[in-house]
Order: sequence, then structure tokens, then C-alpha cells
Amino acid sequence: MSLPIISIAPWLRTDSDIAARTTTSKALHEACLEFGFFYLDISEFVDPAVPEELTTLARQFFALPQEEKDKISLSHQDYARGYQRLKENVTNGKADNHEGLDFYRPVEHPDKSRPLWGENQFPDSIPGFRDKYEAWSEQMKILGLIVMEAMALGLGMTTEEWLDLRGQVDDSFWVMRAIGYPPLPGDSDGFSCGAHKDYGCLTFLYADPTPSALQVFLPQVEGSAIPDTTGLPAEQGAEEGVWITADPIPGCVVVNIGEMWEVWTNGLYKSTLHRVIHRSSNYRISVPFFFEPNFDAHIKPLAAAKRIQGVAATIPEKQPVVYGDFLLGKVGNNFTGGKGKYDN
Repeated sequence: MSLPIISIAPWLRTDSDIAARTTTSKALHEACLEFGFFYLDISEFVDPAVPEELTTLARQFFALPQEEKDKISLSHQDYARGYQRLKENVTNGKADNHEGLDFYRPVEHPDKSRPLWGENQFPDSIPGFRDKYEAWSEQMKILGLIVMEAMALGLGMTTEEWLDLRGQVDDSFWVMRAIGYPPLPGDSDGFSCGAHKDYGCLTFLYADPTPSALQVFLPQVEGSAIPDTTGLPAEQGAEEGVWITADPIPGCVVVNIGEMWEVWTNGLYKSTLHRVIHRSSNYRISVPFFFEPNFDAHIKPLAAAKRIQGVAATIPEKQPVVYGDFLLGKVGNNFTGGKGKYDN
């Protein structure tokens, strides 16, 4: 009951043969079918010291006096870009025990009165913060396109089909967060971040080495017994399954698929519930990067996915969505009116 580890190296090397790339693509396909989550070994793509520095910078920011952090509050921009205080976000009606700093793809003609259309805010008092985080976003955009192409091969897409899909993500309306998690109080019945599914495309999560914090929900496979060795709750609502921990692995990011992949694959891939329950004594840092479709991308089921489903043509087809409209429906009112980043 552990997540697979997949190396992206064959897709980085110009001398890789098609067999090596196909093996990686097959592994990605199987991981998306079974888990919706996997570890991606990116040790040949980035120096491990680079993301470590991001967590150091984030830790410096969250250690600032509250009044300093509030200078770049969400309220100074579009209520999406900037800093949110501890417990300012809610999920499923409960305050999340974390604080965060959010960035989105820069837009032309910013207008902070328009949801999602403001400007990113950075802590000027921390040297190098902006440069390092902007450089990471550029690296993750490149990684996103690489992984998308590898997944396209895993789905059996033709070259023409891949190029069409690439045109939906080549100007990704990405999101990046730096999140700080103090330990949950011992008597708390809440969460560091409540159970939710990501609503975009691919999440690349780098976190400090803190164990036993990120948890992934695996639904029960029909006819199988639910293992109880983790000590974690064995069900989520009416759905039976098990929560497993996804502890950081050196050289890897944790990757999960969002709801747009459910639409693209007509439900073949499913976005997976996950949550954070941090009870260790340290202050945990994570830096997720969300590689998303283009803002104006028209997301609809892919022919390759329907070919795989084959005789199961009676499966209801997922409704197409324009990603920007979908995103606005999710986060346009974040942190106002009691709506949280991950609420439905």
C-alpha cells in the first residue's frame, strides 16, 4: 500500500530509446489508473538543493512578525494572490491549520478588482525570495509539459492528438503555493488541510522531510479487504477505503492528477482525495506547484481515452468545461463569505 516511484529520466535524455520512454509512460498510466498519485524522481532534472532552498525561504517568511506578513495579504490584491493567515482558509466547513502564500501565472493588464487577475506579491524583506520562486515556476512549467507528453504516450495518443492536447496546456494558468503548517493542537479534531481533490491538471509537491503528514485516500477495490496496518481512519464519508501516508522521498516530488484529467479521460483517471494532518513538533513547509490547463482551454474527453474504454461506450460522457470558468467557480470567492480554497 505504497505509491509507485517513477523516474522521468528517459524523457529528459535525448539519447533515450522509445522503449525506455514507453516503459515510463506505461508506469504513469498504471499509476493514474490505480492511485491518481505517484512519486516522480526528478533528480536528473533539478539539483535537490534548489527546492530545499525554497523551503528555507518560506520558513523565513512565515517566521516574520504578523504585521510584516500582512503587508502582502490577499486583501491587497484579488483575494487569490498573496498571504493568508493561519486558519483563514477552510475546507469542508473547518478551518485549516496552516498559513500560505499564493502565486498565479502573471496576466496582462492586471486588475485587482477582477478575480484572479491581480499581481503576485512577494516578501521584499527576504533577499532572493522572488527570484528563486519565479525560477522554480519556470522549471515546473517545463516539467509539466514533459510529464504531459509522457502521459499522452501512456494513453496511446497519436502525435496529432498529443499536439492538440499540448495546445491546451502550453500557456498553463499555473498556481504555486508556499504553505506553513504548525503542529495541530493535541486536542484538535480539525486538519492541517482538510480532505480535498485538486481541480486542475498536475500537482508537483515538494515538502520538507516531515513524515506522517500528507495522507492519500485509496478507495477499497471490490472484493478486497481493507488493510488496517496504518492506524489511519478506514473510510471517508460513505466510501470505504484506507488512508496511506505519502512521506517525502529524496530526489522526488509527489505528483497527483486533478479533476481536469477526469474530464480528459472520461473518468478513466480519477482525482484522489488527500489531506494533511501534521502532529509532529516541527513547523512543516510544503511548496506545491499546480500545472494547470490554459485559462481558455476547452477541456473535453479525449478520443484516446474513449478508445481504451472501448465496449464500455455506455459510460456517460463527461461534460466539457472551459478551464478558466471552472477555476473561477472554485476560487473566485476564496476567503470571502466563508468559502475555502478546496471547498466544492
